[in-house]
This record gives sequence, structure tokens and C-alpha cells, in this order.
Amino acid sequence: MAGSSTAQRPLVGVLALQGDFREHLAVLNGLGAEAIPVKRPEELERINGLVIPGGESSVMDKLSRMFGLAEPLKAAISSGMPVYGTCAGLIMLADTVLDAIDGQQTLGGFDLVVRRNAFGSQLDSFETDLDVPVLGDPPVHAVFIRAPIVEAVGEKATALAALADGRVVAVEQGNLVGTSFHPEITGETRFHEYFLAKVRSA
Repeated sequence: MAGSSTAQRPLVGVLALQGDFREHLAVLNGLGAEAIPVKRPEELERINGLVIPGGESSVMDKLSRMFGLAEPLKAAISSGMPVYGTCAGLIMLADTVLDAIDGQQTLGGFDLVVRRNAFGSQLDSFETDLDVPVLGDPPVHAVFIRAPIVEAVGEKATALAALADGRVVAVEQGNLVGTSFHPEITGETRFHEYFLAKVRSA
């Protein structure tokens, strides 16, 4: 993990193999971080924290292995690098995935059971307001697009937010943060700020 960037302007990567990584880069740069796309292992060595964006988790998994990133990513997670996963990124971080396609692997590290596409197709996307105590008021306006759901939160992980029916959609575990939804597309920056606080203190 790099130590050259200042605490004021941390160098943060966004996994840029597939998905909506550009939106995350824009949010992070807007919050004062220096954000760079990460596609190769040598880029991973430079950064202080990483965002894994939404997209298609099975494609992201295949590409991460094809580009030689999967093992370095697992090592970075286990070494304590702060990582924030949104939607497919949350699936990539989960130890257990229900409804995974044949051969699909995850990076792991998050003591969670996650179900892919828990809300159905893109047509079943929806928006709602969530109470997130660690972020305070007002509620977080959350957009769910072919989103996963956290079916079970293990002993090491903590739920940060849930839907009205109790299903968990935001989680934390040490250096890891995950959301089922996409704050990067709604102008909601507090989860990214929460993640950057972890990066600065790591």
C-alpha cells in the first residue's frame, strides 16, 4: 500500500475493469481525493484505498482473474486496505454468494452471505430513503439497480442500513464498507466520505 500521498489528498483507486467506475472517480475527485482507475496489479500497489463499482459481478470476477488482479486484490483486502464495494462490488467482497453463476468466485473478506439480483431485472429497479445512523440526518436517498441483498450478516460484520422489511442493504467490517445501492449516481456523497475517512486513518 502506498504511503506517499498525503492524508489530506489520499490516492484512491477505482477498479476499472467493467461497470460504472467513471462515476466513482468523479465523486472521489470532487471530495478532494486523487482518484485513479485501476486495471493492473502495479496500479494497486500505489493506492491507499479502493472502490469496487457496480456492474456485472461475474464479468468483473472473470476480468480480475484474466488481468492478474484477483490475487493482489485479495492480498490488499486481507492486509487492511480500505475498500468500498457498491452493488456488484459488494458481491465481489462477500465471502458467500447465493445464485452465483457456475465457476463465479469472489475476492471475499466480508463476513456476509449476499444474493445476486435479489430484486429481479433492471425493470425492477427502485428508489427509497434509508436511515443510516452512522451518517446521521437526513436519510440517504438510495437507488437500487439489479441490486444484491445481504441475506446474512456474520459475526465480524455490522449492518449499517436496512429496508423497511428488515433486509440489510449497507454493511461494514473493519476496513470494508459495502452498499447494495448506487450513491455515486444520486449525488449522495456521504458513503464515499465515510470511506475516505477510513482511508485517511488507515
